[in-house]
Amino acid sequence: MAEGGEREELLSPSPVSPAKRLCSWPSPQAHHPRGSPGTASGGVGGVGGSCLAPGARPHLQPESLLDCAAKTVAEKWAYERVEERFERIPEPVQRRIVYWSFPRNEREICMYSSFQYRGGPGAGAAGGAAGASPAEEGPPPPPGSAAPTGSAPGAAAAGASPGLGTAAGAAGGGGEGLPFRRGIRLLDSGSVENVLQVGFHLSGTVTEAATTSEPAVTYKVAISFDRCKITSVTCGCGNKDIFYCAHVVALSLYRIRKPDQVKLRLPISETLFQMNRDQLQKFIQYLITAHHTEVLPTAQKLADEILSSNSEINQVNGALWVCIILNPHCKLEEKSCWLQQLQKWSDLDICPLEDGNYGHELPNITNALPQNASHSPDSLSRPRRTVFTRAIEGRELHWQDSHLQRIISSDIYTAPACQQESERLLFNSQGQPLWLEHVPTACARVDALRSHGYPKEALRLTVAIINTLRLQQQRQLEIYKHQKKELLQRGTTTITNLEGWVGHPLDPIGCLFLTLTEACRLNDDGYLEVSDMNESRPPVYQHVPVATGCPNSHESYLSLALEVALMGMGQQRVMPEGLYAQDKVCRNEEQLLSRLQELQLDDELVQTLQKQCILLLEGGPFSGLGEVIHRESVPMHTFAKYLFSALLPHDPDLSYKLALRAMRLPVLENSTSTGDSSHPHHMVSVVPSRYPRWFTLGHLESQQCELASTMLTAAKGDTLRLRTILEAIQKHIHSSSLIFKLAQDAFKIATPTDSSTDSTLLNVALELGLQVMRMTLSTLNWRRREMVRWLVTCATEVGVRALVSILQSWYTLFTPTEATSIVAATAVSHTTILRLSLDYPQREELASCARTLALQCAMKDPQSCALSALTLCEKDHIAFEAAYQIAIDAATGGMTHAQLFTIARYMELRGYPLRAFKLASLAMSHLNLAYNQDTHPAINDVLWACALSHSLGKNELAALIPLVVKSVHCATVLSDILRRCTVTAPGLAGIPGRRSSGKLMSTDKAPLRQLLDATINAYINTTHSRLTHISPRHYGEFIEFLSKARETFLLPQDGHLQFAQFIDNLKQIYKGKKKLMLLVRERFG
Repeated sequence: MAEGGEREELLSPSPVSPAKRLCSWPSPQAHHPRGSPGTASGGVGGVGGSCLAPGARPHLQPESLLDCAAKTVAEKWAYERVEERFERIPEPVQRRIVYWSFPRNEREICMYSSFQYRGGPGAGAAGGAAGASPAEEGPPPPPGSAAPTGSAPGAAAAGASPGLGTAAGAAGGGGEGLPFRRGIRLLDSGSVENVLQVGFHLSGTVTEAATTSEPAVTYKVAISFDRCKITSVTCGCGNKDIFYCAHVVALSLYRIRKPDQVKLRLPISETLFQMNRDQLQKFIQYLITAHHTEVLPTAQKLADEILSSNSEINQVNGALWVCIILNPHCKLEEKSCWLQQLQKWSDLDICPLEDGNYGHELPNITNALPQNASHSPDSLSRPRRTVFTRAIEGRELHWQDSHLQRIISSDIYTAPACQQESERLLFNSQGQPLWLEHVPTACARVDALRSHGYPKEALRLTVAIINTLRLQQQRQLEIYKHQKKELLQRGTTTITNLEGWVGHPLDPIGCLFLTLTEACRLNDDGYLEVSDMNESRPPVYQHVPVATGCPNSHESYLSLALEVALMGMGQQRVMPEGLYAQDKVCRNEEQLLSRLQELQLDDELVQTLQKQCILLLEGGPFSGLGEVIHRESVPMHTFAKYLFSALLPHDPDLSYKLALRAMRLPVLENSTSTGDSSHPHHMVSVVPSRYPRWFTLGHLESQQCELASTMLTAAKGDTLRLRTILEAIQKHIHSSSLIFKLAQDAFKIATPTDSSTDSTLLNVALELGLQVMRMTLSTLNWRRREMVRWLVTCATEVGVRALVSILQSWYTLFTPTEATSIVAATAVSHTTILRLSLDYPQREELASCARTLALQCAMKDPQSCALSALTLCEKDHIAFEAAYQIAIDAATGGMTHAQLFTIARYMELRGYPLRAFKLASLAMSHLNLAYNQDTHPAINDVLWACALSHSLGKNELAALIPLVVKSVHCATVLSDILRRCTVTAPGLAGIPGRRSSGKLMSTDKAPLRQLLDATINAYINTTHSRLTHISPRHYGEFIEFLSKARETFLLPQDGHLQFAQFIDNLKQIYKGKKKLMLLVRERFG
């Protein structure tokens, strides 16, 4: 943001370049992209409608994806949640969220402006004239939403809000005194000025025009809002709370109807965050100068409190641990008072629970280093722990320990020459001091020292903690060496760390890492200048030797920072309970990795990295990368991806060994769990009362996929490594979608456009694709068709042998429909032959495999595959006959008339009219057309079948007509068939050995006589059916129907008599329908 508040930006979004516009049909709301009354608000009382001329079409533009997303977020999410969810939100995104957070519906403005109105004469009549009940106008905002506080539910329930209908009615019924109508008049008269939106706060001035008795008055109006709901209002006229005066209405409607004319700024907190020290001082000075009478007393009071070390504002600043529990300056009386207050807060039912919901089985914060790895079943029932419980448990912590005082006061504090028995545990074998305390608590001490201005003391304590962690790591390795054989035979282990350091509420690893790296940060003036220009530049670190009393130590604080980060992130730990705690584990890990990536790895850091990775691989059940881990320990995929990329240039063997070890995800792999393995996302835990569902499992699986993809990319061209990685993927990844993604990635890497194909990686892609086919064969997957097509493409790139292989083993990979319609059809296509440059033997081999596949699929699923099988076998007579026989055998079974008609048409197209007639006859036997189904899709098939039989000859037509009479009861269809059969002579298909008589067929003789009688009967039955429920608006259509019926009746010699008798019967039976019968007499006599 610019200095001095001079930067102002209108609410209108920046223009979108043509290249970034969406290529889609314009939406109806695009004419009002910012929620103007014509769209989202819907207009109120007829106000704010479209001003386009009749018949004119506006230039419609779809909203950008940013606006679509911002609109949804602004309506559904509190902005605090957005800030918590994302570490940094780009300024354009913030602006659009703030923009869309203002209400877009004038209906609510009307409703809340009418709660207090009692009106003058005629107001009640106006409301009654509107006749709008609360149900008609829409309910008030639901309880718990961001609606204005203090609303009167009784009034809303009783229909006190007149709604839009009342507002409209009041306009013409004496209700001009409504605040909503007055607000519209103020808006229309231009009385709203100085409108400014700062974050979620809208302000402006509204001027009441002068009257004969009163001068003009200007009121200051302020509106706060959240998630498209107004939360509070204040006005200079004295209005506040939920009762909107006319001035609030005018300002609200100005923002809704004229958003482009409102200046928008981000929340003031965001502006202050971007200011440096000088800018903040200037900002405060100008603020006090401009409003000295209002701001100066408050500003002076706050300044006095901030400058006073004993003031309340300084005591509550910061975390509980830093400011109360571990504050070195906090007096015992103050600490006791605070702890009593914390206990009261903790006992409240509404007190938030601790992140992760840790239980009492966690080690007490005053415990020393050795921890018992076992836990009893009784510990699975945990007491309620609030956000204050951990601080209350630390009430006995203090700084008076003599060993602690010596650690933080001197760099040369070492073990004395003559140690007492009690002092041996306080130093390591090199004489360096240790600090035996619960690790997160010890790290909180470091954070407290840093925060209170003791950086050197914090560094000394940090070094002591790291030496303690090193000793712990050595002891764990010794324990594992004695238990290794037994653990490897069992293949499982118990929980070794009940409390993970990554994602811990006190962030112990992050605290130690920051303490060490701050001591190594290079203070570059140029870096500070660049930072002031809002340009990101990574920090620069240098090696600073560790100040220690041991002369042989050559370590630096930077190498210690890397080491402690690797130790903490490599710790084997159980996934905590709850979505928030699990999400916090992932976020904390990502934050630590982002800090690690800022380090430039030199030789010293690479040595530290190699050493620590080897220790993690050999750490057994104490390491997340050990050979044996607990089934529900936190996966190491994200951590291992960093280690792999960092180690690869220096030690490839170690990097691949570590990454392959980290590929496992035991919670989804074979275990003694009773969970349904077919639904890995809903796996039942080993101990349901202790282990929760993994809410972040989808994220963890995607990170596992990213690790595998990174290894595949790095191993391109290395056959042995690629084979090992493929085996790890097939063993550990259980999501078909993720394996398919890996296959696609491998395919892209193996087939670059600017270089030759990598056949080894291409085969890996094919293997992964085959596994996806097997995994999704018996399950529903919406991407299945895409997967099948991709696999055929991949097999084509591999070569003809791969195509032959998938054709021969189709039953393990594809459904019969997929195998015939996609796989086989693509394999024998002209495009594939050209792509592979196949010779004649290879083409014949592919075609033979495709024919064999087609016949097998047709036998297994004739309803879906018969036609595809005939198509694939048409060049081989024997195979074609076999496919045809399969179709005939299945025709009497479960095939539908549509399937049979399709095959019959194909047979006619291929020059087999008699076979087509046979299939059409079978299809007719499956069909049933009712009298009113004159638009049925099968009608065209029926007409085609009759035309086919007519062209074959009189015998075939005579055989088909009984089937038609039995299956078709629609009079218009039957009359159409009858007409077509009398137009031309039968037997014109040119069948060898047959001769056509050349004579037209008579309707008085067989076989058309049977068809004629059926048609007349159908007309009679349809007429009676239609007359049963006929309405006057269908009389004209009915008369036309009788006219068509007369044409059919007149075909025989005595047809006119039959039709006259038919009409007379209608007149007699339906004489009550006088108007209809009058129309019948006029047309037919």
